[in-house]
Amino acid sequence: MNKHMIDVYSWPTPNGNKVHIMLEECGFKLGRDWLAHPIHIGQGEQFTPEFLTISPNNKIPALVDPVGPDGKPISLFESGAILLYLAAKTGKFLPKTDRAKFEVLQWLMFQMGGVGPMLGQNHHFRQYAPEKIEYAVNRYTNEAKRLYGVMDKQLASSKFIAGNSYSIADMAIFPWLRNWQNQGMDWADYPHLKKWFDLIAARPAVQRGVEVLVNLRKPIQNDPKANEVLFGSTQYKSR
Repeated sequence: MNKHMIDVYSWPTPNGNKVHIMLEECGFKLGRDWLAHPIHIGQGEQFTPEFLTISPNNKIPALVDPVGPDGKPISLFESGAILLYLAAKTGKFLPKTDRAKFEVLQWLMFQMGGVGPMLGQNHHFRQYAPEKIEYAVNRYTNEAKRLYGVMDKQLASSKFIAGNSYSIADMAIFPWLRNWQNQGMDWADYPHLKKWFDLIAARPAVQRGVEVLVNLRKPIQNDPKANEVLFGSTQYKSR
């Protein structure tokens, strides 16, 4: 076994997907260069002391690299930070010039501060909430439409989200749009975004990345225990 293998503690969610995609895009091969350790978030495995050691916010994904920047092991949580780390480690998918780099970073932050949180709330109130709250459904559906519109406008004049080069910003955003139907979106309203989505979806590394651990995932809408673990009081216990 490769003694320099990267360990990724994850689950097949959009935030997990983006790290799986980045590893594959960088040329790291699952099973040869990196391992995916499932963290069953519906069963509460994100709250174990072992996982909290590397991810104190009890969220997936987390990464442990035995060969960090100084040659010593490093552990990281937060998917955006992991993307930046892997870009720095490999020299890939983040431009070298300051201007181009910051163009990518602003769209990465757009995903981390907007697309992820807002579409996450959209998913919750449209799919998982125990009662349908019209105000919340409308609030987050309309916000999703606004964000889709921002991206569609950007992609009217560029091949990728941050210009003409594929980057970590594309990898960060793409997994969040795979559930567009459940978000109440219609691709006909966002033709430029749809063209980009299909372009990213056709990449072999993306196709490999979104399949990682997917066979372990089961629907949780009708699973009271999983819903309590993910959305109930379990989240808020002191550990």
